Amino acid sequence: MTRQLIVCLMGPTASGKTQLAVNLTQKFPFEIISVDSAMVYRGMDIGTAKPDTETLRIAPHHLIDIRDPLDAYSAAQFREDALCEIKNIIVRNKIPLLVGGTMLYFRALQQGLSDLPSADETQRKKIIAEANEKGWAALHKQLAEIDPVAAERIHPNDSQRIQRALEVYALTGKNLTTWQQASGGPLLDYEIHNLVIAPQDRSILHERIAIRFKQMLTNGFIEEVKKLMERGDLTINLPAIRSVGYRQVWEFLQGSLTYEEMCERGIIATRQLAKRQLTWLRSWSELQWFDSEDADLCQQVEKYLSQFLAKTDPADGIGN
Repeated sequence: MTRQLIVCLMGPTASGKTQLAVNLTQKFPFEIISVDSAMVYRGMDIGTAKPDTETLRIAPHHLIDIRDPLDAYSAAQFREDALCEIKNIIVRNKIPLLVGGTMLYFRALQQGLSDLPSADETQRKKIIAEANEKGWAALHKQLAEIDPVAAERIHPNDSQRIQRALEVYALTGKNLTTWQQASGGPLLDYEIHNLVIAPQDRSILHERIAIRFKQMLTNGFIEEVKKLMERGDLTINLPAIRSVGYRQVWEFLQGSLTYEEMCERGIIATRQLAKRQLTWLRSWSELQWFDSEDADLCQQVEKYLSQFLAKTDPADGIGN
């Protein structure tokens, strides 16, 4: 039996994934599935660089605007939703094109989710108490000693993920990376092609990030966050509001940051996100990398995809 095709388009934030994906839908029978932990939330459009109405008309995206910002959305939930969308797309004789920068979601989808131990309130309180005494930076150093791979991708200020990684180790004696690597590959029935776009010169990405953040502010990012704040039921501790950019604008509206500080920290946080995304990607094997700054990027990607798409049979729903 021929395995069904899935194409995954990955890359750091601001690398141009969305535009390339839309262009590819005009060439191949793709349907796009968003792989973005912030685009799932309704009312969070500008700060997530969500595709605009015209773009969505040309190339609809699945798995955006599916949650209220008050609700959490996990990698496990994404995997379940994405597998459902993948099956539906194939039934429609199309090819799933998964596009985004939430690498944890890509890994959960392709490699599965290990059966991690449930949260333990006693252990969690113990870790938080230690953090209150020593600081999260000290606990991040502890994590680096027991799980350097996880510590590399978890930011020293990401208290929630540091706490969870230390909790898993305390409960099981195995670090988080060991648990994640122990999970099997649930998508063995699919032929997966992973593509990455990123500029070879990181300074170009940094410049793009700064320009895009300032453009978001011009486009009404502050007003968007103000509407979320005025709801009255959202807090800065929710996963949605902790998203890059939203946290910094929220703190500005609370009065704890000046406008200049908000801009600087928002840009820095986005650059740090891009660095973590690239760290994830470099740890993967069998990725096809493209320079996002190449003038003929789209043609290069189309040529690469044509190698295996041309072999497919249109009657199987996976060809042109």
